[in-house]
Amino acid sequence: MNKSMLIAVDWGTSHLRAYLCQSDRMERAKLTLLDTKVGAGVSKVEHGFEHELFSLIQPWLDIYDDVKIVMSGQIGSSIGWQETEYLSCPVTPADVATKCLTFDVRAKSLAIIPGVTCKHDNGIRDVMRGEELQVLGWLQLSENHKTGEHLICLPGTHTKWVKVSDGKILVFKTALTGELFDLLSNQSVLIQEQSEEFDFTAFEEGVSFTLNSGNGSFSHGLFSVRSKQLFKELTPTQSQSYLSGVLIGSDVRAALNANEWELDSQSVVSIVGSSQLTKCFAMALKQAGIKSKLFDEKESSLSGFAVVNQILIEES
Repeated sequence: MNKSMLIAVDWGTSHLRAYLCQSDRMERAKLTLLDTKVGAGVSKVEHGFEHELFSLIQPWLDIYDDVKIVMSGQIGSSIGWQETEYLSCPVTPADVATKCLTFDVRAKSLAIIPGVTCKHDNGIRDVMRGEELQVLGWLQLSENHKTGEHLICLPGTHTKWVKVSDGKILVFKTALTGELFDLLSNQSVLIQEQSEEFDFTAFEEGVSFTLNSGNGSFSHGLFSVRSKQLFKELTPTQSQSYLSGVLIGSDVRAALNANEWELDSQSVVSIVGSSQLTKCFAMALKQAGIKSKLFDEKESSLSGFAVVNQILIEES
């Protein structure tokens, strides 16, 4: 097998992102990105997962015939290709890599990274698939990340707040922030006119409204998106940005009050995600008096794939 080449596949519900990478011959924990391809997510595949993947990456396989394929995300869920187990916290990068589900298809070796689960004091369980790879990658971006306690925010359809300590994922919480925004934008009376523009002033107004509201006012506060439009306090374009602020403000407020960690004026939250989402969460945290540091999701994911790939190579 060509151990220097890797096809890393981040396969979520909505999108498949495949990365052709080459590992450093001297330092295998680093990957150089050579090419990227985008395909259908798990929920949108029409002709089977095998067909979707191989039709996408075949041009690479024509050049690099013997290459490892490592996949992460919802492709390992109950609605995916092969269901992997959930590893119980605390979890280390080595735990994740050594528990990959491996199988052969079309004479190629495939591996799917397992998910992670934790149990809160109230007995409620939480799960994630895909985000654990970004966390493991984030750990490799700085030696300082590998020691002490840190709180990482991974905004998205299902935002994750993850507590890590000395290189281990200890506990995490999920918020349906992105999914709620999509549902309320498209299937409620709150938004009558869709807009591609984003108004950061309206966004911050929404964050402020939520952070300064009393506990339990979330569902009441949501209706302000509608009432502010009726009385010309928000334009239709501004209303979506304001709604985003209300939702992200609620997400941040929940993190501020979580029992699993402590946030104060000395805390620094690491935010891993797309540029606009990380900026929005950073603005909301700043309003709450919390500092943050932003990290790119692709860089963190590839760093995570690099670690898993290195361990898999050492085991082979």
